[in-house]
Amino acid sequence: MTKEEAASAPHPGLHPLGMDGFLARFGTEFSLEANRAAQAFAREASALEGVEEVLPALASTLVRFDSTGDAAAGRRGALQDRLTDLLQSRDWLALPAEAAARRWTLPVSFDGEDAPGLAEAAAEAGLSEADAVAQILDAAPRVLAIGFAPGQPYIGLLPEAWDFPRRTELRDVPAGALVAAIRQLVLFANASPTGWLQIGRTAFAPFQPGAEQPMPLRQGDEIRLARISRQERQSLSGTPMGGARLEVLR
Repeated sequence: MTKEEAASAPHPGLHPLGMDGFLARFGTEFSLEANRAAQAFAREASALEGVEEVLPALASTLVRFDSTGDAAAGRRGALQDRLTDLLQSRDWLALPAEAAARRWTLPVSFDGEDAPGLAEAAAEAGLSEADAVAQILDAAPRVLAIGFAPGQPYIGLLPEAWDFPRRTELRDVPAGALVAAIRQLVLFANASPTGWLQIGRTAFAPFQPGAEQPMPLRQGDEIRLARISRQERQSLSGTPMGGARLEVLR
């Protein structure tokens, strides 16, 4: 499907994707309503017969099935019918916001080399560096999606002042970098080039290969940030959880 076709297609809509998938699209760009719909649809689609994997994104949900063997065409048709029925079962874009089921507190350093883009981000937001950090610490954003790299969360939304664009010039950031743009935060699981501005750094690893739960964060989790010094962040770097605390709220 081209960008023009996607923009003109009705939403929500169900579209074939590759040999083994369907994409339930709730909008052509991010909105909180589309994000809530994608997450809720993913929870229910995962229980449908024939589903092998469900991957919710910012405004859509990928559903995969077994496309091997002579019976693949029948499985595709049956799953398409089930997904169509589910998509038509309610107004997904009118779902109310739900309280978070889990809350994470992540220690973050906003000091010196841990936050090389903080001054630039604060200027973009029209804030002093102190006020910019205060707004981040006061916020209670949610994990909107996990992607780009295993376990890597997109977190939002921040106040309107943080609605500045990503940079076209890429800069290298380390694992644990907390970056900001377009009213969102991203916590990098690995060192990477990015156009987002690095405003802090944490010792928490959002991807922990070999652990019982390799990707600790889930879509919908509330994220609270707690300020620590650069030295404290360095002292926590030997443990994947990096001092993070999880509260189960309901």
